[in-house]
Amino acid sequence: MTRPIVVHPHEATAGLPTPGMERRQFFDLDGRWAGWVRTDAGAAGGWHHHATNDTYVYVLAGALTVESGHGGRESVIGGPGDFMFIPAQTIHREITGADADVEAFIVRVGGAPQVVNVDGPESPS
Repeated sequence: MTRPIVVHPHEATAGLPTPGMERRQFFDLDGRWAGWVRTDAGAAGGWHHHATNDTYVYVLAGALTVESGHGGRESVIGGPGDFMFIPAQTIHREITGADADVEAFIVRVGGAPQVVNVDGPESPS
């Protein structure tokens, strides 16, 4: 690609179907992915990681908790205007606040696959 481009909202493609989530993909180019997601209030996603992809999340609305670490015991919470970073290979899951849907822009940089589902993070011995 040698020039700037614009992807208008009506040109975005639907993302993978997940109950309680609406996704739109804007870019998927050479190991770079960008999209938008809306997740229902009170939703908890499954454990997963993003392989070699670093993930950047800009929260537009709602509260988003990302659980990670041994046994899922660590967490960070982002709200409107917060920028979150999830390093490649980090097993995690997202949980939305009970009071409002979450809307966020997501950018991943690394390569395929974009998502790898797993049973959960290791528990401490």
